Amino acid sequence: MPRATRATRFAGLLASVLMLLGAVAACGSADSASDSPKSGSSGSAEASASTAFPVTIAHKYGSTTIKAEPERVVTVGLTDQDAVLALGTVPVGTTEWIGGYKGAVGPWAQDKLGSAAAPTVLKDTGTGPQVEKIAALKPDLILALYSGLTKAQYDALSKFAPVVAQPKEYNDYGIPWQQQTETVGKALGKPDEAKTLVDGVEAEFAAAKKANPAFATSTAVMATPYEGTFVYGSQDARSRLLSDLGLKLPADLDKVIGDQFGANISKERTDLLDQGVAVWIVPDTTTAVTKLHQDKLYADLKVVQQGREVFVKETGDYGNAVSLSTVLSIPFVLDRLVPQLAAAVDGDPATKVEQPAS
Repeated sequence: MPRATRATRFAGLLASVLMLLGAVAACGSADSASDSPKSGSSGSAEASASTAFPVTIAHKYGSTTIKAEPERVVTVGLTDQDAVLALGTVPVGTTEWIGGYKGAVGPWAQDKLGSAAAPTVLKDTGTGPQVEKIAALKPDLILALYSGLTKAQYDALSKFAPVVAQPKEYNDYGIPWQQQTETVGKALGKPDEAKTLVDGVEAEFAAAKKANPAFATSTAVMATPYEGTFVYGSQDARSRLLSDLGLKLPADLDKVIGDQFGANISKERTDLLDQGVAVWIVPDTTTAVTKLHQDKLYADLKVVQQGREVFVKETGDYGNAVSLSTVLSIPFVLDRLVPQLAAAVDGDPATKVEQPAS
């Protein structure tokens, strides 16, 4: 299934969990940080950070006030850990999405983990956050920015720690990496450091666009062969990679997708894939590609006939980094994706789009 469908809309919490929340409610409040002692973070209580509090952050379910610099951070948002790590704090808990990485920390973020203990990994199997396990970690901040957190789950989690939910101005799982990073910076009392991180990655995008002017005159679409053809919408992190590089997404993309991160398209809308470049996230770059090309409707499109396809293997560090698309994983992605896109849009059907070495 496409990576983001694993982050299904969360169900209501079980009665036993709600009973637990009553027992732990004294640990904090829904709208303010706990005043109890904190431990377990690699970050230090810098004077510059202490002046940033209290801070109030608006989100889908209202606003949350954080009274003091958080040290025991749990990330319910499936990619939020990278921004936390980038800003010098090691979360005490992360939520697994991709899998395969200790602490849910990818290789692009390992140097930020350093010698600190890896975070405890929580799982969401479709029933929502593991509330009991989150409570046991005694967090003083819960981040759910890249998430589909429901109001019921927000209220439940807020019983024992301040929760910053996804922003209301985007679809669930639709927060841009820039806003994700800057919101985490605000929550951790490091807004200037967060802006510096964002500026650095945006400079890499700018350099790639300058080196590849053809991007500005090309269109692109991101898709995966899940239950037919699943196309990612403009607010999905993967599609944002393309638009941040200057490529234009199909004009009617969101009309077809609706207010979701992505959706399956009908055979009648196979034309949506006929762009300057079609980027496919596939289970493998051999048999999956062959199967795609066995579909005559798709195989007859110019994007196929002119060799303007890019294939990214879903598993492995490259595919994982594409799916996460965070302030730490994006530079890893650009080193691999930009050469592929450049080869695809160069106007020469004979140019082979090579797979990255790693």
